[in-house]
Amino acid sequence: MSRTLLSGNDKMTALPAYRQITECTESYFDRLGDSPLGMGWPNTADAIRRFQIMLDVIREPASPNHPVRLLDLGCGCGHLYEYLRGNSIDGIQYTGIDLSERFISQCRKKHPHADFRHADILQNPAQLEQFDYAVINGVFTSRCSMSFEQMWAFVQSMLKTVFDHTTSGIAFNAMSKHVDWERDDLFHLPLDTLAAFLHSSLSRHFFIRHDYGLYEFTAYVYHQPTR
Repeated sequence: MSRTLLSGNDKMTALPAYRQITECTESYFDRLGDSPLGMGWPNTADAIRRFQIMLDVIREPASPNHPVRLLDLGCGCGHLYEYLRGNSIDGIQYTGIDLSERFISQCRKKHPHADFRHADILQNPAQLEQFDYAVINGVFTSRCSMSFEQMWAFVQSMLKTVFDHTTSGIAFNAMSKHVDWERDDLFHLPLDTLAAFLHSSLSRHFFIRHDYGLYEFTAYVYHQPTR
């Protein structure tokens, strides 16, 4: 799950390859600030649509008396949390985790009483407790300069780790192969490759949404059959 990132004079040290996803996103943040565009999304309307699609993973009605424990992995600057608050969506016990210290610092400045954490869950999975659901929005859409094989290995490791720390299910998105053209820096994941992995390694209780007008899909994976 790691590779050596070396300059011509070997000044760079060995780092996990997936950390470049954080570096790519921070470069958007540097140019475009604390906004969906600063997280790498092309516009705000599509970012909000993704929040709605991600939250569809939750099956049972949430209420303040029976809150749903939700992990937002790769939370960025906390925009999903702000969407929940801005739309008065109650009954969500929210936790946001990101690999970027800068993003978590920004989240804590804006929302000092919310649960935002800086963590690398692949290096320290013991940092995760059990959640009811987890959403992974945008972490698997760009592979930067990683090869497909490196990115796919990262995705599989992340999904296994996160699924093991949920009791109900997870939702995540990736770029579709069914597009007019592909970008080399994006992660276009074949649906049959994903389905084979989910069935063999996570759960056979899953479905994939490809119907919401963006050049991506969202997968929902559950521990138990949908009722």
